[in-house]
Amino acid sequence: MTEILVQDAVGTAISTAGRVVDHPAWPRLKNAVEEIRPWQSEDGSIDFDAEGAPPRATAEITLGRVVDAIAELSPLLPHDAAYHRALAADLRAWADGAFGVPDFLDSLLAFQPAASRVDGLQHLVVFPMYTQNGNPDRNLEAVVLRMVWPDWLAELERTRYDNPLFCGITFEGFTSGYDTNSAVLFPETIAVREAPERFTWGGIFCDREAARFRAVTTASVDILGVELPEDIEDMVRDQQRCQEAFVLWDMVHDRTHSHGDLPFDPFMIKQRQPFWMYGLEELRCDLTAFKEAVRLEADGVTQGRDVQYAVLFDRMFRFPVTGERVRNYDGLGGQLLFAYLHKHDVVRWTDNTLKIDWERAPQVTNQLCAEIEKLYRDGIDRPKLVHWFAAYDLVSTYLAPHPGSRWAKGPDALDLSQPPRKLVDDVLPDEFPLSMFYEALAKKLKNVIASTKGITAEPPAGSATASGVAA
Repeated sequence: MTEILVQDAVGTAISTAGRVVDHPAWPRLKNAVEEIRPWQSEDGSIDFDAEGAPPRATAEITLGRVVDAIAELSPLLPHDAAYHRALAADLRAWADGAFGVPDFLDSLLAFQPAASRVDGLQHLVVFPMYTQNGNPDRNLEAVVLRMVWPDWLAELERTRYDNPLFCGITFEGFTSGYDTNSAVLFPETIAVREAPERFTWGGIFCDREAARFRAVTTASVDILGVELPEDIEDMVRDQQRCQEAFVLWDMVHDRTHSHGDLPFDPFMIKQRQPFWMYGLEELRCDLTAFKEAVRLEADGVTQGRDVQYAVLFDRMFRFPVTGERVRNYDGLGGQLLFAYLHKHDVVRWTDNTLKIDWERAPQVTNQLCAEIEKLYRDGIDRPKLVHWFAAYDLVSTYLAPHPGSRWAKGPDALDLSQPPRKLVDDVLPDEFPLSMFYEALAKKLKNVIASTKGITAEPPAGSATASGVAA
């Protein structure tokens, strides 16, 4: 394997060696991690008295294989050397502590992928963690990923969308926790003794998002009889174009959480709120990305137009019918976008065919964004509970609440002597059920959506699945 070392902007050694997953130590690492995972409890510990648990000596030997494999692979990744040293120490400490609740804070602090965002740079990541929209338990996971940071994206981040913590990434290989619907690598999912004062990175797998988008959009367009503009039809067939659209969408979405009136941090993330508040926040960030994409298209950035259709189609087709209906805030945002466009005559479901007014779609979508932004701006002068009701009014203007909803009956139906967080208990698990349009679509897309579990642009080497979409 030929290796050339170059330096990034701050002088860090960067390896351009071949794929880490092609090294014989990768399958050994993956297999050892897969052997450990079933032994772990929800909190990541191993109870050696539990049924099916191995002798502690066996667990120590298997963990030793993990440490040895990381040591073999680490020279391929000199930029991760400090992280891998801390990782080996945390793994040994876990074993020395009789495999109790794992604490990988030291290795988490040593892993700094946002400090060297170099396009194509690989990372080998091993942590006990849960995977968002995947595995809820803090199992050991091993992931090989590659940074997505082309020059055009780096320039947009530098000049227009400052987001120094954002990492666009793709899968190279992964263990079972990522053979799921999870498309993120977030530091807050990792088992640590205490949360760091601040997180310094966040990664989103644009290859999984793009492949999933292509599969569901292709099926939806066929089911609904949508006539796509020729260039957008070409985009849906092109994995690389879709990845570029998603990495740009994600970068703008991510930064929007901390920008604007009543930004998500610090006002929402640590508070208990009705799930439609989270739905509106996620939709606000997506529609901000859409609005910026319209501007980018006007400025000649080719990815701008692709982002607009990625937002529209993923939000309208996949989000509403994906996942459980219990407090599904992403699904709520997708339902709201479709209903808003429908009531403003941008989309029409007639003769079993979905017709879209492509010319008016950007204007009306930006109009919904403006309504949500006004809600936030007005919320600065409102008490929390009044703001929640104003948000409910916005959503229920376009989506019919469940007929049994107490919130739909207004403040008089609730015990307002309780603190606002207690009134969240009166929110129904499915406060805004699917419309008849989406009930029918959900049945027809069910198998397609299920098939996207673990999907990537191509089958990752040594992964737990071989499902993929050809580029």
